[in-house]
Amino acid sequence: MDADTVLGTELRGLRQRRPEVAGGVLAGTDGLLISSDLPATDATHLAALAAASFGLGHRVADTVRHGAFQESVVFTARGCVVTYPAGRHALLTLVTGADTDLETLHREAREVAARTGAVFDQQRSAPSSMAALDPHAPLATRTPMATLPGRAPNAPRATSWRRPPI
Repeated sequence: MDADTVLGTELRGLRQRRPEVAGGVLAGTDGLLISSDLPATDATHLAALAAASFGLGHRVADTVRHGAFQESVVFTARGCVVTYPAGRHALLTLVTGADTDLETLHREAREVAARTGAVFDQQRSAPSSMAALDPHAPLATRTPMATLPGRAPNAPRATSWRRPPI
């Protein structure tokens, strides 16, 4: 089963049990959209914002040494946006209404996140059917980032921030 099918099945089940859930997004920790039942542009933006929120939350949890990051909740005038880690490489973000009981939502959503994240992690670690590309082959398309020079040898290196594990 692929992540899209699992997320669809899991979200339908969650919505049957919790009608205040308006939509959901499964995104990579890099901010790229994996699957969603929201409109495409909203989902793409929400995936990127969820990854940023996850990065900040993970960093805060690490800084204060209060254990692992569990979820991020953003309260709005009309509801909440809640982001949960889903496996090692994904995030589940739910958009809910204002009348949401967060305690029971957290319990159910963490289980959904664990199941969808496990499927995505399994797909990600499965050997690809594509042949390995030659690392020395020329780029098919030149991008602006590919043409930028590397870091200058004498440039100072920032050491105060490190990327959260993914």
